[in-house]
Amino acid sequence: MEFPANVPQHPCSVDHLNQFYGLPVLTFPQASSDRPLPADPASVAWRMQSGLYVGDEEPDDYWDRFTETVPLEEVRALVIGSAWYGSDGWPYEIVEVIAELSHRLTGLEALFLGDVHFEESEISWMGQSDVAPVLEAYPRLRELGVRGGDGLEFPVVRHEGLRTLRFESGGLPASVVRNVAASDLPSLECLELWLGDEYYGCDTTMEDLQPLLTGERLPSLRHLGLQNSQFQDEIAAAVAHAPVVARLASLRLSMGALGDEGAAALLGGQPLTHLRALDLHHHYLGDAMMLRVREALEPAGVWVDLSEQEKDDEEDEGTRYVAVAE
Repeated sequence: MEFPANVPQHPCSVDHLNQFYGLPVLTFPQASSDRPLPADPASVAWRMQSGLYVGDEEPDDYWDRFTETVPLEEVRALVIGSAWYGSDGWPYEIVEVIAELSHRLTGLEALFLGDVHFEESEISWMGQSDVAPVLEAYPRLRELGVRGGDGLEFPVVRHEGLRTLRFESGGLPASVVRNVAASDLPSLECLELWLGDEYYGCDTTMEDLQPLLTGERLPSLRHLGLQNSQFQDEIAAAVAHAPVVARLASLRLSMGALGDEGAAALLGGQPLTHLRALDLHHHYLGDAMMLRVREALEPAGVWVDLSEQEKDDEEDEGTRYVAVAE
Protein backbone atom coordinates (compact mmCIF):
# COMPACT_ATOMS: atom_id res chain seq x y z
CA MET A 1 0.00 0.00 0.00
CA GLU A 2 1.22 3.49 -0.83
CA PHE A 3 1.28 6.22 1.77
CA PRO A 4 -2.05 8.10 1.58
CA ALA A 5 -1.65 11.28 -0.42
CA ASN A 6 -3.87 13.27 1.95
CA VAL A 7 -1.85 12.42 5.07
CA PRO A 8 1.16 14.66 5.92
CA GLN A 9 4.41 13.00 4.98
CA HIS A 10 7.37 13.93 7.15
CA PRO A 11 10.92 12.63 7.27
CA CYS A 12 11.77 10.26 10.12
CA SER A 13 15.54 10.63 10.08
CA VAL A 14 17.96 13.40 10.91
CA ASP A 15 18.83 14.41 7.38
CA HIS A 16 18.48 17.46 5.19
CA LEU A 17 14.96 18.18 4.06
CA ASN A 18 14.26 17.49 0.41
CA GLN A 19 10.74 18.87 0.59
CA PHE A 20 9.09 21.27 2.97
CA TYR A 21 5.57 22.68 2.97
CA GLY A 22 4.91 20.69 -0.19
CA LEU A 23 7.73 22.47 -2.01
CA PRO A 24 11.15 21.24 -3.18
CA VAL A 25 13.94 22.58 -1.00
CA LEU A 26 16.50 24.72 -2.83
CA THR A 27 19.71 25.77 -1.10
CA PHE A 28 20.47 29.41 -1.80
CA PRO A 29 23.78 29.15 -3.69
CA GLN A 30 27.11 30.47 -2.52
CA ALA A 31 28.50 33.62 -4.15
CA SER A 32 30.98 31.53 -6.15
CA SER A 33 28.18 29.50 -7.76
CA ASP A 34 26.76 30.34 -11.16
CA ARG A 35 23.55 28.40 -10.52
CA PRO A 36 20.55 30.45 -11.68
CA LEU A 37 17.80 31.27 -9.22
CA PRO A 38 14.23 30.12 -9.93
CA ALA A 39 12.06 32.60 -11.80
CA ASP A 40 9.31 32.13 -9.22
CA PRO A 41 10.61 32.55 -5.65
CA ALA A 42 7.37 31.04 -4.31
CA SER A 43 7.96 27.74 -6.12
CA VAL A 44 10.64 26.49 -3.69
CA ALA A 45 11.44 26.33 0.00
CA TRP A 46 14.64 28.35 0.44
CA ARG A 47 17.32 26.68 2.54
CA MET A 48 19.94 28.90 4.10
CA GLN A 49 23.14 26.93 4.61
CA SER A 50 26.57 28.44 4.94
CA GLY A 51 29.82 28.13 6.85
CA LEU A 52 31.56 24.83 7.57
CA TYR A 53 31.16 22.07 4.91
CA VAL A 54 29.53 24.52 2.49
CA GLY A 55 31.81 27.28 1.23
CA ASP A 56 34.09 30.17 2.10
CA GLU A 57 31.41 32.85 2.27
CA GLU A 58 30.78 34.21 5.76
CA PRO A 59 27.26 33.43 7.04
CA ASP A 60 26.39 37.11 7.57
CA ASP A 61 27.49 37.98 4.03
CA TYR A 62 25.58 34.99 2.69
CA TRP A 63 22.40 36.06 4.51
CA ASP A 64 22.71 39.67 3.38
CA ARG A 65 23.13 38.59 -0.23
CA PHE A 66 19.97 36.46 0.06
CA THR A 67 17.92 39.37 1.39
CA GLU A 68 19.29 41.66 -1.33
CA THR A 69 18.89 39.19 -4.23
CA VAL A 70 15.63 37.33 -3.63
CA PRO A 71 12.29 39.21 -3.53
CA LEU A 72 11.48 38.40 0.08
CA GLU A 73 7.79 39.25 -0.25
CA GLU A 74 7.44 36.27 -2.61
CA VAL A 75 9.13 33.71 -0.32
CA ARG A 76 6.59 31.25 1.08
CA ALA A 77 8.86 28.78 2.90
CA LEU A 78 12.22 29.19 4.61
CA VAL A 79 14.55 26.48 5.95
CA ILE A 80 17.44 27.45 8.24
CA GLY A 81 20.45 25.13 8.55
CA SER A 82 24.11 25.62 9.40
CA ALA A 83 25.88 27.76 10.42
CA TRP A 84 23.02 29.13 12.56
CA TYR A 85 22.20 25.66 13.86
CA GLY A 86 24.53 22.87 14.88
CA SER A 87 27.02 22.32 17.66
CA ASP A 88 28.49 25.83 17.17
CA GLY A 89 25.39 27.68 15.97
CA TRP A 90 23.72 30.80 17.29
CA PRO A 91 19.95 30.12 17.10
CA TYR A 92 18.86 33.14 19.15
CA GLU A 93 20.32 35.53 16.60
CA ILE A 94 18.68 34.01 13.53
CA VAL A 95 15.27 33.87 15.26
CA GLU A 96 15.58 37.58 16.02
CA VAL A 97 16.72 38.37 12.48
CA ILE A 98 13.79 36.50 10.93
CA ALA A 99 11.35 38.19 13.30
CA GLU A 100 12.73 41.61 12.40
CA LEU A 101 12.27 40.84 8.68
CA SER A 102 8.52 40.28 9.00
CA HIS A 103 7.83 43.58 7.21
CA ARG A 104 9.59 42.16 4.13
CA LEU A 105 8.81 38.43 4.43
CA THR A 106 5.12 39.25 4.10
CA GLY A 107 4.26 36.02 2.29
CA LEU A 108 6.07 33.62 4.65
CA GLU A 109 3.86 30.64 5.49
CA ALA A 110 6.33 27.97 6.63
CA LEU A 111 9.55 27.97 8.64
CA PHE A 112 11.93 25.17 9.64
CA LEU A 113 14.60 25.89 12.24
CA GLY A 114 17.57 23.52 12.39
CA ASP A 115 17.87 21.66 9.08
CA VAL A 116 21.22 20.11 10.02
CA HIS A 117 22.45 16.74 8.77
CA PHE A 118 23.62 14.24 11.39
CA GLU A 119 27.15 14.41 9.95
CA GLU A 120 27.18 18.18 10.58
CA SER A 121 25.95 17.84 14.14
CA GLU A 122 24.29 15.21 16.29
CA ILE A 123 20.76 16.27 17.14
CA SER A 124 21.51 16.30 20.88
CA TRP A 125 24.36 18.77 20.33
CA MET A 126 22.17 21.27 18.54
CA GLY A 127 21.22 24.43 20.39
CA GLN A 128 17.74 25.85 20.04
CA SER A 129 16.04 28.92 21.46
CA ASP A 130 12.75 30.55 22.34
CA VAL A 131 10.64 30.42 19.17
CA ALA A 132 8.09 32.95 20.47
CA PRO A 133 9.49 35.86 18.40
CA VAL A 134 8.71 34.20 15.06
CA LEU A 135 5.21 33.18 16.18
CA GLU A 136 4.50 36.74 17.30
CA ALA A 137 5.99 38.29 14.15
CA TYR A 138 4.18 36.00 11.71
CA PRO A 139 0.50 35.59 12.66
CA ARG A 140 -0.15 34.05 9.21
CA LEU A 141 2.50 31.33 9.62
CA ARG A 142 0.96 27.97 8.78
CA GLU A 143 3.81 25.53 9.50
CA LEU A 144 6.65 25.53 12.02
CA GLY A 145 9.24 22.77 12.27
CA VAL A 146 12.03 22.69 14.86
CA ARG A 147 14.96 20.26 15.12
CA GLY A 148 16.92 19.97 18.36
CA GLY A 149 15.84 20.33 21.97
CA ASP A 150 18.75 21.84 23.89
CA GLY A 151 17.66 25.29 25.05
CA LEU A 152 14.32 25.03 23.22
CA GLU A 153 11.50 27.14 24.59
CA PHE A 154 7.91 27.18 23.38
CA PRO A 155 5.80 29.59 25.41
CA VAL A 156 2.07 29.32 25.94
CA VAL A 157 0.72 31.18 22.93
CA ARG A 158 -2.35 31.90 20.91
CA HIS A 159 -1.75 31.57 17.19
CA GLU A 160 -4.75 31.38 14.88
CA GLY A 161 -2.87 30.59 11.68
CA LEU A 162 -0.65 27.62 12.57
CA ARG A 163 -1.71 24.37 10.85
CA THR A 164 1.37 22.18 11.44
CA LEU A 165 3.72 22.07 14.42
CA ARG A 166 6.60 19.61 14.53
CA PHE A 167 9.43 19.09 17.02
CA GLU A 168 12.29 16.74 16.11
CA SER A 169 14.37 15.97 19.18
CA GLY A 170 16.47 13.34 20.86
CA GLY A 171 15.24 14.73 24.18
CA LEU A 172 12.22 17.05 24.20
CA PRO A 173 11.83 19.16 27.35
CA ALA A 174 8.61 18.58 29.28
CA SER A 175 8.07 22.34 29.45
CA VAL A 176 7.65 22.42 25.66
CA VAL A 177 5.07 19.63 25.72
CA ARG A 178 3.14 21.25 28.58
CA ASN A 179 3.11 24.65 26.90
CA VAL A 180 1.99 23.24 23.55
CA ALA A 181 -0.88 21.53 25.38
CA ALA A 182 -1.78 24.78 27.16
CA SER A 183 -1.59 26.94 24.02
CA ASP A 184 -4.55 28.14 22.01
CA LEU A 185 -4.01 26.78 18.50
CA PRO A 186 -7.50 26.59 16.98
CA SER A 187 -6.34 25.85 13.42
CA LEU A 188 -3.68 23.23 14.23
CA GLU A 189 -4.27 20.14 12.11
CA CYS A 190 -0.96 18.29 12.52
CA LEU A 191 1.16 17.92 15.67
CA GLU A 192 4.27 15.72 15.87
CA LEU A 193 6.53 15.36 18.90
CA TRP A 194 9.77 13.35 18.93
CA LEU A 195 10.11 12.82 22.68
CA GLY A 196 13.52 11.12 22.74
CA ASP A 197 15.62 9.60 25.50
CA GLU A 198 15.88 10.78 29.10
CA TYR A 199 19.67 10.57 28.83
CA TYR A 200 19.52 13.30 26.16
CA GLY A 201 17.07 15.57 27.94
CA CYS A 202 13.60 14.08 27.70
CA ASP A 203 11.79 14.60 31.00
CA THR A 204 8.30 14.39 29.52
CA THR A 205 5.84 12.10 31.33
CA MET A 206 2.44 10.65 30.52
CA GLU A 207 0.92 13.31 32.75
CA ASP A 208 2.37 15.96 30.44
CA LEU A 209 0.84 14.26 27.39
CA GLN A 210 -2.65 13.71 28.80
CA PRO A 211 -4.02 17.19 27.92
CA LEU A 212 -3.07 16.59 24.28
CA LEU A 213 -4.93 13.28 24.26
CA THR A 214 -8.21 14.92 25.24
CA GLY A 215 -8.00 17.14 22.17
CA GLU A 216 -10.02 19.83 23.93
CA ARG A 217 -7.65 22.68 23.07
CA LEU A 218 -6.91 21.38 19.56
CA PRO A 219 -10.31 21.34 17.84
CA SER A 220 -8.88 21.02 14.30
CA LEU A 221 -6.32 18.27 14.99
CA ARG A 222 -6.38 15.46 12.40
CA HIS A 223 -2.81 14.12 12.45
CA LEU A 224 -1.00 13.28 15.70
CA GLY A 225 2.49 11.93 16.22
CA LEU A 226 3.82 10.96 19.66
CA GLN A 227 7.04 9.36 18.55
CA ASN A 228 10.61 8.38 19.32
CA SER A 229 9.80 7.54 22.94
CA GLN A 230 11.21 5.14 25.49
CA PHE A 231 7.74 4.75 27.01
CA GLN A 232 5.96 4.07 23.72
CA ASP A 233 3.98 1.18 25.25
CA GLU A 234 2.49 3.54 27.85
CA ILE A 235 1.67 6.07 25.14
CA ALA A 236 -0.06 3.39 23.06
CA ALA A 237 -2.12 2.27 26.06
CA ALA A 238 -3.23 5.85 26.71
CA VAL A 239 -3.95 6.53 23.05
CA ALA A 240 -6.18 3.43 22.97
CA HIS A 241 -8.74 5.32 25.06
CA ALA A 242 -7.91 8.93 24.15
CA PRO A 243 -10.87 11.07 23.01
CA VAL A 244 -8.81 12.84 20.34
CA VAL A 245 -8.27 9.61 18.35
CA ALA A 246 -11.85 9.40 17.10
CA ARG A 247 -11.33 12.44 14.85
CA LEU A 248 -7.82 11.69 13.65
CA ALA A 249 -7.00 10.75 10.06
CA SER A 250 -3.51 9.53 10.90
CA LEU A 251 -1.60 8.44 13.98
CA ARG A 252 2.16 8.08 14.40
CA LEU A 253 3.53 6.05 17.33
CA SER A 254 6.72 5.26 15.47
CA MET A 255 10.48 5.46 16.12
CA GLY A 256 10.24 4.32 19.73
CA ALA A 257 10.30 1.26 21.98
CA LEU A 258 6.82 -0.02 21.13
CA GLY A 259 6.43 -3.72 21.89
CA ASP A 260 3.72 -6.37 21.91
CA GLU A 261 2.23 -5.04 25.15
CA GLY A 262 1.64 -1.60 23.72
CA ALA A 263 0.34 -2.92 20.41
CA ALA A 264 -2.11 -5.24 22.20
CA ALA A 265 -3.40 -2.33 24.29
CA LEU A 266 -3.83 -0.27 21.13
CA LEU A 267 -5.84 -3.01 19.43
CA GLY A 268 -7.89 -3.59 22.58
CA GLY A 269 -9.05 -0.01 22.86
CA GLN A 270 -11.32 2.09 20.69
CA PRO A 271 -11.67 1.20 17.00
CA LEU A 272 -8.91 2.47 14.73
CA THR A 273 -10.46 1.46 11.44
CA HIS A 274 -11.42 5.06 10.64
CA LEU A 275 -7.74 5.99 10.29
CA ARG A 276 -6.19 6.43 6.88
CA ALA A 277 -2.70 5.70 8.24
CA LEU A 278 -1.07 4.19 11.33
CA ASP A 279 2.71 4.61 11.44
CA LEU A 280 4.50 2.24 13.85
CA HIS A 281 7.84 1.96 12.05
CA HIS A 282 10.93 1.25 14.19
CA HIS A 283 9.26 -1.03 16.73
CA TYR A 284 9.85 -4.15 18.81
CA LEU A 285 6.76 -6.14 17.86
CA GLY A 286 7.02 -9.87 17.34
CA ASP A 287 5.94 -11.46 14.07
CA ALA A 288 2.65 -12.70 15.52
CA MET A 289 1.69 -9.26 16.81
CA MET A 290 2.61 -7.64 13.52
CA LEU A 291 0.21 -10.03 11.81
CA ARG A 292 -2.52 -9.18 14.34
CA VAL A 293 -2.14 -5.47 13.66
CA ARG A 294 -2.30 -5.94 9.91
CA GLU A 295 -5.31 -8.27 10.05
CA ALA A 296 -7.17 -5.87 12.33
CA LEU A 297 -6.64 -2.74 10.26
CA GLU A 298 -5.59 -3.30 6.68
CA PRO A 299 -8.87 -4.95 5.53
CA ALA A 300 -10.60 -1.71 6.58
CA GLY A 301 -8.27 0.27 4.31
CA VAL A 302 -5.86 1.56 6.95
CA TRP A 303 -2.30 2.05 5.67
CA VAL A 304 -0.02 0.47 8.29
CA ASP A 305 3.75 0.99 8.45
CA LEU A 306 5.46 -1.81 10.39
CA SER A 307 8.86 -1.44 8.80
CA GLU A 308 12.13 -1.46 10.74
CA GLN A 309 11.33 -4.32 13.09
CA GLU A 310 13.92 -4.22 15.89
CA LYS A 311 14.98 -6.99 18.25
CA ASP A 312 15.69 -6.90 21.98
CA ASP A 313 19.34 -7.40 22.85
CA GLU A 314 19.61 -11.10 23.74
CA GLU A 315 22.53 -10.40 26.09
CA ASP A 316 20.74 -7.54 27.83
CA GLU A 317 17.07 -8.48 27.90
CA GLY A 318 14.64 -5.60 27.75
CA THR A 319 17.04 -3.09 26.21
CA ARG A 320 15.27 -1.03 23.59
CA TYR A 321 16.35 2.13 21.81
CA VAL A 322 14.56 5.03 20.23
CA ALA A 323 15.40 5.79 16.61
CA VAL A 324 16.86 9.26 17.27
CA ALA A 325 18.64 10.16 20.52
CA GLU A 326 22.22 11.39 20.32
